[in-house]
Amino acid sequence: MPLDDGPHVRQTPLFGRKVKKFKKGEKAALDEEVRKIISDPEIGQEKKGDLQGIRVHRYRFNRHELLLAYSASKDEILLITIGSHENYYRDFKGYIH
Repeated sequence: MPLDDGPHVRQTPLFGRKVKKFKKGEKAALDEEVRKIISDPEIGQEKKGDLQGIRVHRYRFNRHELLLAYSASKDEILLITIGSHENYYRDFKGYIH
């Protein structure tokens, strides 16, 4: 979803597989959160240690908190994974290492 003059947005295969399972309302809420990230890439909390360079943006949908991991540079935003907090970091670390 490239914008006129904004960063190019890409997604990992993991992110794509998870989003494919979302319902229409969940996808609409996710699109809104991605727009927020595009407008302010520093919105997410920057991680430390072995997740350095990754940011995690938290948002709520139907009383559930979701975490969206991404990395951002001037030219590109890479959407890495999304999910609930349960086992999120364990699964995420397994994916990137």
